[in-house]
Amino acid sequence: MENFTPVSATLGGALIGLAASLLLLTQGRVAGISGILAGAITPRSGEVGWRLTFIGGLLAGGLVLMLVWPASITASPVSLPLVALAGLLVGFGTRLGSGCTSGHGVCGLTRMSPRSGVAVCTFMAAGMLLASLVHGGA
Repeated sequence: MENFTPVSATLGGALIGLAASLLLLTQGRVAGISGILAGAITPRSGEVGWRLTFIGGLLAGGLVLMLVWPASITASPVSLPLVALAGLLVGFGTRLGSGCTSGHGVCGLTRMSPRSGVAVCTFMAAGMLLASLVHGGA
């Protein structure tokens, strides 16, 4: 378990929970990244500002991490076209599933949404199956 990082994982989880809670309390919105991005691309009146702020915060967090701890940023072991294809497939899946892991897993489960429970079980099962196929159980 060479990549087990309980302190950073706990801190990261706490920050994600804090951000999701603040968005719900201040805007009355669920922190589902795919929905936030979709709403920024095809905006309704008065909804662009908070969406762009949230997305900007995500990008700023990555930039701060790169400046504070540059060793944590590594090159992808796969090609850029493959990463782009994976991103498109994930985007398609989030639209098909009416939400992403952040919306269903972080926010939906805490609201006891049955639909989110089914979605998270599906995400996890598909992820475990694919990881087993790709890595052969290693």
